[in-house]
Amino acid sequence: MPTNSKHPETLVLHSGQYRSDGATNSVAVPIYQTTSYQFSSTENASNLFGFKELGNIYTRIMNPTNAVLEERVAALEGGVAALAVSSGQAASALAIQNLCRAGDNIVASTDLYGGTWNLFANTLKNLGIEVKFADPKDPENFRQLTDEKTRAYYAETLPNPKLKVFPIEEVANIGKELNIPLIVDNTAAPITCKPIKHGAAIVVHSLTKYIGGHGTSIGGIIVDSGSFDWLKEPKRQPLLNEPDPSYWGISFGKAVPEILGVPIAYLVRARFVLLRDLGSAISPTNAFHIIQGLETLPLRYRVHQENAGRVADFLSERSEVAEVIYPGLFQNAADRKRNRKYLETGNGPLVGFELKGGKQAGQKFIDNLQMVYHVANIGDARTLAIHPASTTHSQLSAIDQEKTGVTPGYVRLSVGLEHIDDILEDLTQALEKT
Repeated sequence: MPTNSKHPETLVLHSGQYRSDGATNSVAVPIYQTTSYQFSSTENASNLFGFKELGNIYTRIMNPTNAVLEERVAALEGGVAALAVSSGQAASALAIQNLCRAGDNIVASTDLYGGTWNLFANTLKNLGIEVKFADPKDPENFRQLTDEKTRAYYAETLPNPKLKVFPIEEVANIGKELNIPLIVDNTAAPITCKPIKHGAAIVVHSLTKYIGGHGTSIGGIIVDSGSFDWLKEPKRQPLLNEPDPSYWGISFGKAVPEILGVPIAYLVRARFVLLRDLGSAISPTNAFHIIQGLETLPLRYRVHQENAGRVADFLSERSEVAEVIYPGLFQNAADRKRNRKYLETGNGPLVGFELKGGKQAGQKFIDNLQMVYHVANIGDARTLAIHPASTTHSQLSAIDQEKTGVTPGYVRLSVGLEHIDDILEDLTQALEKT
């Protein structure tokens, strides 16, 4: 029974079609640990493979446990459908590959997580997909880098590690003029930002982070807003308009809305072409664990943000710290305006800071921590710290590190749920020994 609530605390528990398990009446979502599903007849099987019916075929493509996760995240983001995959990196890659083939390009924000930058600058390049990088300080930079082969714009809401909010609506509007969808990675800002509300066509998440929330399970998700007009300019979006040889020459952009009556052509193609062929499926067990995290996300995220604000204020008073990178402390008028516009319930759960002693001080601070974990992750219930210049962004050149916001003495904190006094005590002793 779907809920009409707009409150995230309710949506993460009750949204979607799942009320209880149809076979057992179980309220908790069961783990459907199966590869395959019995077809009721040859006609049923034929209809499923021919898009005349939607249903379970094979767990690489869909699974009942995964479906509940997909419906609830789609509802939380204000989308019409979602596709859960094996990791956040898989979600980013498939989101682009669903629109681009060799010879095409996208325009991406410079303010990106290091793994995404490497995917875009190197791996996609090797596949023949060019990524041009635009500084989001001026949204018009996206228009200037656009050509006839540009298929998408890509950005992070709260980019890790720069933490400067992306101008979602401004870039989305440029894209709408040119029939180019904006894809937004909202991993670091669930609950507090709604990219689809501001014009994003597609939202991706690393479910591993705040939605899962406990550092136990890896997953990713792609959410389709259902609002982008893929048929408006067929030459701009060929993969959704041209006949697809893997499905009897149908045009997904035209056929899917006609057959299913729902504007989910992008999502259907991602599921039945890319997920089917590339196989980056999330396991039902991981989906189950991530659902448990999703159910408490609004409560956890509130504390993450509260603690992050306290940590940022604390660091701003420390003599060892040259600069604190945190949305709530930015003084630039343009940054503050974007924060007010896009961050509805707080300034996010991440805090960065630059130590005066540079790279050596950053590494020493990490080694001095006793309670805070030194982990290449964010979004865990625990407080986590990393020195990006020597880890997550170390594969980037010094120039590219600077573009993404990484400097030699920069440390990033993913502030957890511990008591704030204990977090500050550990940071204090680590700074004093640095």
